[in-house]
Amino acid sequence: MTGIEHMVVETDRGRVRGVVEGGAVSFRGIPYAASPVGELRFAPPRPHPGWTDVRDVAQAGPSVPQAASRLEKVQGKRVPDWNEDGSLTANVFAPRRASADGAARPVLVWWHGGGFTSGSGGWDWYDGARLAALGDIVVVTANYRVGPLGYLYLPHIGAANLGAQDQAAVLRWVQDNIASFGGDPRTVTVGGQSAGAYSSLMLALDPATNESVTRVLLQSGPFGLRPQDPHQAAENAAAYLRLLGVPDGTDTAKALRALSAEQLLDAYGRLSAQLAAPGNAAPPMYPVLGAPGLPRTRQQAFAAGALEGKPLLIGTTRDEATAFTAFDLRLQNLTAVQTDTLFRDGSLEIADHHAAGGNTTYVYQFDHAPAEDPYGLGATHCAELPFLFNTFEAYPDSPVLAGAGAGAGAGAADAQRALGRAFATAVAEFVATGTAGDWLPYAPATAARIRHFG
Repeated sequence: MTGIEHMVVETDRGRVRGVVEGGAVSFRGIPYAASPVGELRFAPPRPHPGWTDVRDVAQAGPSVPQAASRLEKVQGKRVPDWNEDGSLTANVFAPRRASADGAARPVLVWWHGGGFTSGSGGWDWYDGARLAALGDIVVVTANYRVGPLGYLYLPHIGAANLGAQDQAAVLRWVQDNIASFGGDPRTVTVGGQSAGAYSSLMLALDPATNESVTRVLLQSGPFGLRPQDPHQAAENAAAYLRLLGVPDGTDTAKALRALSAEQLLDAYGRLSAQLAAPGNAAPPMYPVLGAPGLPRTRQQAFAAGALEGKPLLIGTTRDEATAFTAFDLRLQNLTAVQTDTLFRDGSLEIADHHAAGGNTTYVYQFDHAPAEDPYGLGATHCAELPFLFNTFEAYPDSPVLAGAGAGAGAGAADAQRALGRAFATAVAEFVATGTAGDWLPYAPATAARIRHFG
């Protein structure tokens, strides 16, 4: 460890030791809640008991239990790194100079996507150190329970939108602790991509978390996906229990807690196969209307003024749906329709409503396509992520970046990094100020006010 510079910060559960990396200090794998194991599996998040010694947080904690993402062909494969124990962690990235000047920086709490079924805030894809240094902001990423462990709907045992409840717990942790890392708890942008964007809007609209949210960043949110109806969620839960062999009349919570995480994931995979249909993007389990975190529809929340006064930055990639259709000939004719109905139409509807109310609104479209594109992905779902976080090296096998590797010459790679800097700078400025420099705010139904990156 010789030559590595560390920094120790006090949190409400104990001291943590982060590591200085270039222009940022990184604190990875900080527990924000107790491990969801034993009696806490399928239970709302509980406070972590804390620790007495200084806790080393140079490395991210494990992912929550999950199967492989269906987007691996687009983003690249990951080696499974999940462990139920110790999985509810947050990662904080602060500008190095924040420790010296004492000024409170605006905060971005950013949620990963993965269809409410996979993903981890600790993956190097979403490392926030460079974004924090570039924008002079504090970046927070975190894990939340996904799949059956996060969205199984069995309210009688306390299981209802547990993933959303984890996210709310992270916001509470940020309010209580982020000042110690140089962040301003009064200036918090919630943001994310795909399922993370869907989650961010939920947090901004839910009365339980609304006041903790200052600004909103929504990247490629699947807003064409309606919240899951509780009756449908209950039917899917019943089918899931049958696949697990949990008979009626038993202590359901006890039976589920006795099973291994592998058994839970295997049954979820079989349920997904049973419910799969061409063009159906909905996972078997995702946020349920009327459960914690989602007490009302988006339209009802808008009508009640829940988003009023909160600056909004929202956008999509140009060719969202190719990530789901390009590798399956049966689905390729659905690409344009799914891009619009699942992603773009809902995003523009939200932008139109917000701007029409006189609220600061910015809309973007990410247009960059890889130099080599044998699958015809174009600017696909997730394409902007390495550009936002400047984590190009974390995607060595991703078709999204094909044609700009070492063998392509410096020009292509330099162009990618320049585009990334422009996109990340715009996002960071929005997080910091609620505006985006000379980028004109969006006006309803005004395509000319959509900023294109690429």
